[in-house]
Amino acid sequence: MNEIWNPEYETMSRDELHDLQFKRLQMTLRWTYDNVPFHRDRWAALKLKPGDIRTLEDIRKLPFTVKGDFKAAYPYGLFALPLEKIIRIHSTSGAISNPTVVGYSRGDLNTWSELCARVAVAGGAHSHDVAQITFEYGLTTGAFGMHAGLERVGVTVVPTSTGNSQRQLKVMRDFKTTVLLGTPSYVMHLTEVAPRLGYDLRSLDLRVALLGSEPWTNQTRDEIERRTGMSASDIYGLSEVIGPGVSYECWNKDGLHVNEDHFLVEVVDPATGEQVPEGKEGELVFTSLTKEALPVIRYRTGDLASVSYRPCACGRVFARHSKVYARTDDMLIIRGVNVYPAAIEAVLADIEGVDPRYRILVLREGVMDQLEIQIEVEPSFMADTVRKLQGFQQHVEERMRQELGIRPRVRLVEPRTVPAEQLRRVVDARDRL
Repeated sequence: MNEIWNPEYETMSRDELHDLQFKRLQMTLRWTYDNVPFHRDRWAALKLKPGDIRTLEDIRKLPFTVKGDFKAAYPYGLFALPLEKIIRIHSTSGAISNPTVVGYSRGDLNTWSELCARVAVAGGAHSHDVAQITFEYGLTTGAFGMHAGLERVGVTVVPTSTGNSQRQLKVMRDFKTTVLLGTPSYVMHLTEVAPRLGYDLRSLDLRVALLGSEPWTNQTRDEIERRTGMSASDIYGLSEVIGPGVSYECWNKDGLHVNEDHFLVEVVDPATGEQVPEGKEGELVFTSLTKEALPVIRYRTGDLASVSYRPCACGRVFARHSKVYARTDDMLIIRGVNVYPAAIEAVLADIEGVDPRYRILVLREGVMDQLEIQIEVEPSFMADTVRKLQGFQQHVEERMRQELGIRPRVRLVEPRTVPAEQLRRVVDARDRL
């Protein structure tokens, strides 16, 4: 049975938690009203002030915040602090145009590391462990948040970042890695290539896997645990809310505990925005209770899940949401990178020689998701030399890599090859092709 990092908060009674949440909500709303004109103006239009929110349920009176608001406010329009008080800036991956930019004060970074420490300990990490982080170290939030949380616990951190599977496996063996962090698809990929490279993952010191940044099923968990001998736990977070550390699985693996002392969670009907009953699937909505640089008020995540307040066998009091398998929008998550079909269309429209007829296929090759873009081109174009066709495909693939942050496979096809009902749309063929 795993330990609890901060039992004072993680195991307080629901009554104590609600009192704490309301006090922190009042402080957050006053802070936001005074320092973020975007929210103040929207509330004023509804004739609302922070004092009108007299209970936790009154949060429903306030308008939602959506991803489009972040894009409209690019880069710093939603910050509640001047730039000289911002210690760190991150942004999301795979944005259509301007990315979502998020900022952290010194206090926010301290909060973030505390929350990620909870994640690490709930998943089974201890101070004597060696953790290898295969998340990307860049503008996205995944690696840095968990890095700080693990160090807070006292874990030895090895920041290998992404890619180079042979090096990753060598580090695992030579550095005696016991905790592995990354996307589930990449860890599954490592289980495929390890035998070919002469590594037996079950014979290594690996003990715990903390995985996130993309949807994954319990079947994937079972396969990872079978192939590696590790206990694999889910991490959930969004850059807009804080990054990893919003919620996490404990040893019981019966839903992800929301850090409710720092985030107020709601589940709403995606169509109406109205609250749904406990246990019914809807869209997750979060309000931050302690953030300074970038408070978020009723942020609609686009992620679909249900929430339960049943007591957990681990002893934590926090509500749990189900694993996130789907979204309300058409965003794809390919190997941890957010990809929008609209972004693909924008690139294609800018490339001479591309017919507006295309489709996007999401394929499963081995254990990795692959994006394939099939583009119809004129017969005269198909008559060109093989070298010229290959050069054009590589040009499109490189443009996609630059714009999307991931390199899809591009396939040129003759006119009317793509079925009319599949033109200019995403086809999830992972279970059919």
